[in-house]
Amino acid sequence: MMAAYDEIVMDAAKQAEQELSQSLDADVLYFNAEIRMNIFAWFRELVEKLAARSDRKAAIAIFLTTPGGEAEAAEKLVEVVRHHYSLVYFVVPVSAMSAGTIFCMSGDRIYMDYSSSLGPIDPQVPDRDGKFLIPALGYLDKVADLLDKSRNNTITPAEFQWLMQQDLAMLNFYEQARELSIALLQKWLVQYKFKDWAIHQTTNSGAPVTLQEKETRAKEIATLLSNNSHWHSHGRHIGMGTLKDTLRLLVDDFGSDLSLQGAVRRYHDTLTDYQGRVNTSAFLFSSKAL
Repeated sequence: MMAAYDEIVMDAAKQAEQELSQSLDADVLYFNAEIRMNIFAWFRELVEKLAARSDRKAAIAIFLTTPGGEAEAAEKLVEVVRHHYSLVYFVVPVSAMSAGTIFCMSGDRIYMDYSSSLGPIDPQVPDRDGKFLIPALGYLDKVADLLDKSRNNTITPAEFQWLMQQDLAMLNFYEQARELSIALLQKWLVQYKFKDWAIHQTTNSGAPVTLQEKETRAKEIATLLSNNSHWHSHGRHIGMGTLKDTLRLLVDDFGSDLSLQGAVRRYHDTLTDYQGRVNTSAFLFSSKAL
């Protein structure tokens, strides 16, 4: 009985996937996992199988749901997908946080609707035991706060003891993770997202856009997304409206096409429900790569 139900679920997912492939003119891949190297081989295999097909598309659309992960892992995933596809689209049905946001910025297009979210690019790094991921900027902000208290002679004995117990090598690792996240986002925005940005649309309307202006704009976006004091929370959900209005980032609204929105949600909800039922924290899928 369960096998029959699974077959019905997969048939529904495949039908939605076919609709999405036609609408976006792209190969489709569902990705719901932490961005860590333990899923790298799986991701590479799926992308290679998709790209090897005789009827492959020029573009790939990655339907991304993730709580975040490691910037280094995101960089490796981008290397794989860009080796095989000249056009990469990211579709965010619900949320792509932290490293997921960095991953999205490597795309030529980002599709969201009013209920979708990206997140601040607070890099997640392994804890001392290497078992769990923790947000790096929280530690760096706390250390900076206590250093300020020390300079002002307002630090408490307990805070001073905690500060003295910090591993300087780990703090340096956290700082490097932050810089890598910013550097990757800046690089990918200019290389991919901004590649077709040729003419100013608002300020200085009609004037050509220079490479320096693209680099400046990318730096502004990366700096704001990595500013903990602005977002106040590693888990802050940044909606499409904020991305457009505050960060001035071009986002495609799949909600403006009700048929497309329906297919996105059916594809995501069907596979996410299946993922929850089989109780796995990581699930990658494309019917064309089976």
